Amino acid sequence: MRKYLLCCALLATHFAASAAETPIPYPSDLPPLDQALTAIRQAPMAQAAAAMIDAETANRDRLDAGGYEWGMRVEGQKRNVNGTQSASTQRYNEWRAALERPLRLPGKAAIDAEIGAQGITQAKASFGDALHETARSLLKGWFIWLRERENARQWSLQSDSLARQQQATTRRVQLGDAPRLELMQSEAATAQAQAAFEQAKLRTAVAAAELGARFPALRLPADVTLSTPQALAGSLADWREHLLEHNHELLLARSDSQRARLVASRADAERTPDPTIGVHVGSDRGGEERLTGLSLSIPFPGQARAANARRETALASASAQREAATIAKINAEIATGFAAAEASYESWRRAEDAAQRIEQAAKLTARARTLGEAGLSDVLLAQRQANEARLNANSARLDALEARYRLYVDSHQLWPYADGE
Repeated sequence: MRKYLLCCALLATHFAASAAETPIPYPSDLPPLDQALTAIRQAPMAQAAAAMIDAETANRDRLDAGGYEWGMRVEGQKRNVNGTQSASTQRYNEWRAALERPLRLPGKAAIDAEIGAQGITQAKASFGDALHETARSLLKGWFIWLRERENARQWSLQSDSLARQQQATTRRVQLGDAPRLELMQSEAATAQAQAAFEQAKLRTAVAAAELGARFPALRLPADVTLSTPQALAGSLADWREHLLEHNHELLLARSDSQRARLVASRADAERTPDPTIGVHVGSDRGGEERLTGLSLSIPFPGQARAANARRETALASASAQREAATIAKINAEIATGFAAAEASYESWRRAEDAAQRIEQAAKLTARARTLGEAGLSDVLLAQRQANEARLNANSARLDALEARYRLYVDSHQLWPYADGE
C-alpha cells in the first residue's frame, strides 16, 4: 500500500508539471487515459522500482548514522603475589571494563551524506525509467492488438463481399448465364477469405489475451476509431532537445556516474583510517586500586586501502564512459524514431492513395462484369488486389500512428505518468 501511495504522490506531482507543457489532445484510438495510467503504475516493474526508493531512503539514513557503534569490552583476571618467608602468597580478583567506539572523520561523513542523497535520486530515476519502459511496452502491445483487429475486420469485409459474389454467381449458373467453372472459382475465393478471417480472429484473440494478462487494468473496447496520421511538427533538433530533457535512461546513467564518483571519493578518504576512542574502568589487587582512563587506537593504513581507492576510481571512469555511451545511444534512437515517424507518415499517404485507386479499379471491374465486358476471374483478381492494398494501407496507417505516439510517450506529451523527478 505504501508503494502504491508513493506512485500516486509522484504521479500527482508530475501531472501538475506536465500541465504546463500543454500536452496533445488525447487520441481516441488509445486506451482510456485513466486505465492507461493505472496499468502503468500497477505494473510489477514499476512497483519494484518504487520499492527501491524506500530502500535507498533507508540506505541514506544508514549512511547518515554511520556504520560504527559503541562496543563494550570486559576483562577478568586473577593475580597471585608470591609470598616471602614471613608472608604467605596473596591472591587478588581483578577486572576491567571498557566502552569503545570508532569515530568517522567529518570529511567522510559529508561524502556519505552525499552518497545517500544520490542513491535516492538514482532510485527515483530508475522508477521513472521503469514507468517509461512500461508505457512503451503498453503502447507496443496495444498496437499489436490493433493490427490484428484491423486485419480481422478487413478479412471479414472481404469474406462478406466474396460471399455476395458467390451468391450472384450461383444465381447466374442456375439461370444458365455463367459456366459451372465460375461458381467453383467463386467458392474457392470465398473459402480462402473465410479461412484468412478465422486466422486473423485467432491472432486477435491471442493478442488481446496477452495484453490483458500483462495489463489487467485495461478493458479492451468493442470498437476503436483510428485517428488520421499527422505529419510531425518541428525539426529533429527541436525533438532531440525535448526528448533529452525527459529521458529517464540518460538521467539514470548520469545518476549512476555521479554516485560512482562519490564512492571513489569515499574510498580515497578511507585511505586515512578512522580512530577508535574508549573509556575504561577497572579494579586491581582486589579493590585496593581503582583504575579509570581513556584510550585511543589508530590503525596503520595498508595496501588494501590504496588498492580499493584505485579500484573505485577505475569504476567511476567506467561509469562515466557508460554515460557517454548512453548519450550516443539515445541520440541515435531519437534520430531513428524521428526518421521512422516521418517515413511511416509518407508511406501511409502513398499506401492509402494506392489502395483507393485499386479499390476504385475493382469497383469498375465489377461493373464491367455486369455489362458483360469482364469475366469473373478478372473481378476476383481485382478484389484480391484491392484487399491486399487495403491491408497494406491499414498496416501503414497503424505504423504511422504508433511511430508518432512513441515520440509523444518519450517526450511525456501523451501519458503523464510519474517520472520520479
